[in-house]
Amino acid sequence: MMSEKGKLVIISGPSGAGKGTVIKKLLELCPNLKFSVSATTRAPRPGETDGVEYFFLSKEKFEDMIEKDSFLEWAEYVGDYYGTPRQPIYDNIDDGHTVILDIEVQGARQVMQKEPDAVTIFIVPPDIEELNRRLRGRGTDSEEKLLARMERAKLEFKEMNKYNHVVSNDIVDRAAGEIIKLINRKDR
Repeated sequence: MMSEKGKLVIISGPSGAGKGTVIKKLLELCPNLKFSVSATTRAPRPGETDGVEYFFLSKEKFEDMIEKDSFLEWAEYVGDYYGTPRQPIYDNIDDGHTVILDIEVQGARQVMQKEPDAVTIFIVPPDIEELNRRLRGRGTDSEEKLLARMERAKLEFKEMNKYNHVVSNDIVDRAAGEIIKLINRKDR
C-alpha cells in the first residue's frame, strides 16, 4: 500500500517578518514537517551552520547548479543568490512529509507556477516600525543594506495578494498555530 503524498508549503514575507522563528516553532510542534534547506551565496550569520539553516555556496558553485537545473527556484536578492535544491523536496513529499519552503516572493512565484497545489503563506510583521526594529536588532547589516531590505519589503508587501493566506507574526506561538491549521486544511 502506498503512503499518502505530502504537501508543499511556501512561506514568504519580508526580511525581518520572523519567518525563521515561526518555522522553527512549526518544526518543534510538528515532527512530520520537513524544512527545505535553501542554498545561498550570502555569508552565514552568527550561529548559522552550513547544511542546517542554508547551504552556503560560492557564487561560482551556485551558478554551476543553475546551469545544471538543480534548483526548483532561484533568485538574486540584495546582491546574493538564494535557491531551493529540487531533489530533496520531491523525495520528502513522495515519502509523505509536508515540506516547508522559506523563500522570497520571486522564488515563490516560480514555485507556484510549477506547483499550483502548494499551500502558500505570506508572513507579515505587526507593522512597518516593528519590521525596522527587528532588522536593526539583528545587528548584522550595514545601514545601506538595512535601507535596501526596507525598500525591498515595500515591494514584497505588494505581492502578498498572490498567496493563499496572510499570517501576522505578532506572537510566534499564535502565528505557528494558525499556520498548522492552514496546512491541515483539506482545501489548501
